[in-house]
Parts: sequence; C-alpha cells; structure tokens
Amino acid sequence: MKKIILPGCILFLAMAGLAFAQSSGQSATAVGPEPLLTATYQQLNSTFTGEWQQYGQLFTNLQQFLIPRLFLLVITIVPVIFFLHYVAIGPMIFDHSGKQVYCYTLFVRIVHWCAALSFTLLVSTGLLIIFSSLFGGGIVGIMARNVHLLAAVAFAGSALLMFLVWIKDMLPALYDLKWMVIMGGYLSKEKKPVPAGKFNAGQKMWFWLATLGGGVMAVTGYFLYSFPSNIDTLRLSAIVHSFLGAAMVAMFITHVYMSMAAIKGALGSMISGYKAEAELKILHPRFKY
Repeated sequence: MKKIILPGCILFLAMAGLAFAQSSGQSATAVGPEPLLTATYQQLNSTFTGEWQQYGQLFTNLQQFLIPRLFLLVITIVPVIFFLHYVAIGPMIFDHSGKQVYCYTLFVRIVHWCAALSFTLLVSTGLLIIFSSLFGGGIVGIMARNVHLLAAVAFAGSALLMFLVWIKDMLPALYDLKWMVIMGGYLSKEKKPVPAGKFNAGQKMWFWLATLGGGVMAVTGYFLYSFPSNIDTLRLSAIVHSFLGAAMVAMFITHVYMSMAAIKGALGSMISGYKAEAELKILHPRFKY
C-alpha cells in the first residue's frame, strides 16, 4: 500500500506546485512546444507507469479492426476453397461393403467426440464474442463468454486425454514430408496410395495444433478471464489468443470438410470404430493392423 500511496502523494504535490506556479505567472515557461506542467506530468507518469501506454492505440486498432477481419477471412475463404475443391476434384469414394478394419476403440471414440463437441462450442461462441456487436452485443456477448469458458474446460480435459492416447501414432515421420508435397493426393482424381500410417501428416498437424495449441489457448484464456497479471501480459495474451485461434478455426474447418465431404464415409469410422480396408490401402498404406 505504501508503494501506491507514496508515489501518488509525490505526483499530486508536484502537480499542485506546478499549477500554482503557472497561475502566479512565475516559472511556467514552455519546454519545447508543451507547457512545463504537461511535460512534467508526462515524465512523472512515465516513471511510475512505464511506457506501455504508447502501445494502447495500436492494440485497440488490432483488436477492433484487424482481428475481426482476420476471422472473417478465415470463415469465408477457407470454406470457399473447399467448395471449389469439391466441385473441381470431388470426394474420394471407397467400397465399404468389403473387409472392415477395427481402428478406434470405444474409449478413443468417446474422447474424440467430447473434444469435437466442446471445440465446436468454442469456435461458435468465440466467433459470437468477436462479432457480438452484429447481434446487438450485451446479453449475447455475456452468454457467449460463459459458454466459451465451460467449453474450454471440457476441451482442455478431452484434449489432454487425446494427447496421451494418440501421441505415439502422431509422432512425425520422414514420409510425412512427401505426403505434404503431394497434398495427400487430394488434388488428383486418381486414387493412388499415399505415404501415411494410421494418421496422415494433415491429421498430425491438426493433432499438435489442437493439443499443444489448445494448451496455449487455455493459458492465455485464463489470463483474459481472470486478469491476474499486468497490462502488457494481458495484451500479449489477447494477441496470441486471437491469432492462434484463427489458425485453429482454419484447421477445424479443414478437418470437418475432410471427414464429412472429401472422403465419403470417413465420419462413420468415428462412430463404429471401423474403416474400410479399401480406404486404408490408399490413404493409410503404412498402417499395420
């Protein structure tokens, strides 16, 4: 408390003394283009509060203008790209009437769906928070923040389980580079075997972004909700949360498109646990089952 009261008293006395000097017509000369009172206040204010204030307007512009536009681009351009892919290339179709291979246990499927549902809530409520002014703000933004917090807790728990269950299968391999070069074969109408194990390079990228990136989102989100730190940390947390969130939304849309449209019947494997052997031979030929 003394650290707050003492500087405040000094600042008040200095301001009062200078104001009295100016009003009496004494040494109230100008320092450059500014009055002595203003220059002294800025110097004292800088001493006690630091230089973070100079970034205030930049941060405001970033949050009010750049971030909303970034998310608007993500939720419009990414779906348009996949729509064009669907029209030009079309989905991959495999015979599901043949041999089926058991790939995902019941526990894994439950963990996956908990993560999927909670993350869907995070995306939808996060977008509502960003664009709440379009929906009248107020109660819409408050409700979105509350649901966002609950969904974040649920996703954090399921993401941790996902990390422990799948980390071995998600480790990078040299053949993942080749998969990335040929974009997993999704740019061709021909169905040729691609270099991938149980999970391909795209799925691995999404896994690491969702788990490790999700951890960073949880930490920065905690700062933004609880305000436990200084203004610089809060601003940095907001910036990281926003840009990382945009990347995760883009990958989420990609994951949804791949599982629901780009590969016919792919979603069923996370319901039944089985994949068609015909699909595995093309998209996951290195998977030992």
